[in-house]
Amino acid sequence: MNIDPILKNDWHPVAAVRDLPAETITPVRLFGEELLLWQSGDRIMAWQDICPHRGARLSLGKVCGNTLVCPYHGLAYNPEGQCVLIPAYSTPKPPPNMRVKAYSCVERYGLVWVNLGETEAALSSDNIPPFLEWEDANFRKFLCGPFRYESSGLRAMENFIDVSHFPFVHDGFLGDANHTEVADYEVKTDSEGISLNNLKVWQPDPDGTGVGGEVTYNYRIWRPLTASFAKAAQGGKLGLFFTITPLEEEMCLGWMWIAMNYGQDIPEEDLRQFQETVVQQDIPIVESQRPKRLPLDLAAEVHLACDQSAIAYRKWLKRLGVTYGTV
Repeated sequence: MNIDPILKNDWHPVAAVRDLPAETITPVRLFGEELLLWQSGDRIMAWQDICPHRGARLSLGKVCGNTLVCPYHGLAYNPEGQCVLIPAYSTPKPPPNMRVKAYSCVERYGLVWVNLGETEAALSSDNIPPFLEWEDANFRKFLCGPFRYESSGLRAMENFIDVSHFPFVHDGFLGDANHTEVADYEVKTDSEGISLNNLKVWQPDPDGTGVGGEVTYNYRIWRPLTASFAKAAQGGKLGLFFTITPLEEEMCLGWMWIAMNYGQDIPEEDLRQFQETVVQQDIPIVESQRPKRLPLDLAAEVHLACDQSAIAYRKWLKRLGVTYGTV
């Protein structure tokens, strides 16, 4: 895997906990690597999807008690990835090198996050970006996605922080062809990422409630592939936490948590459908961009005054040393 240190040592979502039935094995993908998830009690493991014996895919095997059993020769591995049983012959202890490559894995916000790094500092789960509304009981929260993009995750993230496309891609929802101007907004880069503040736009339907008006966005880009925003509308607040799984350099999944402290009378399914409609409008546009990988050389594409967010994002990525999914 040719991954830059920044992304390798980041936490990345690979699956929703709701999609992991007990005693099952779930194949997932990250940075082109085939991984698997399985559970032993309340613990979720993330392993390389390959048996060290003859290279068979362990995700084709089965969970037996607190072991995962290879489908090819029945070798059983404990939650630490160590082989504890070789059925073909009797031995007091399988060799120490009969071990599956395991990765750090935690559950957060209903998602399974995996870190491919090895340093203690990188592996701290405190490095997972905060979902600011998560602990606030006043907010109704629901997960949308995953959404598949045949494009770099960095292109998908840049689309997320771009508001000047709203009147054209999301006309009638987040934008209106009669309200296309983007007013100046504040952009700051600091040790925690990038903030975009006081970004005002007019939206005919900001959130699926059908009530239009001017709204104010405040974005925070926490990590190269995770960002959030808070949007003030109807005297309430809508928070959105967006995080991306880099499946390949030109393929990704987007996960979107929505948090609202108003509109309690609107069915969740209606609100979910609104968000999914908006994302499905974005996907073909993002997939149409060439190159599919994000150019970090500012001279590679023409920039406009409304592109302050994208310019700051590209400069920040370059300074961090991000190369995966870029040109």
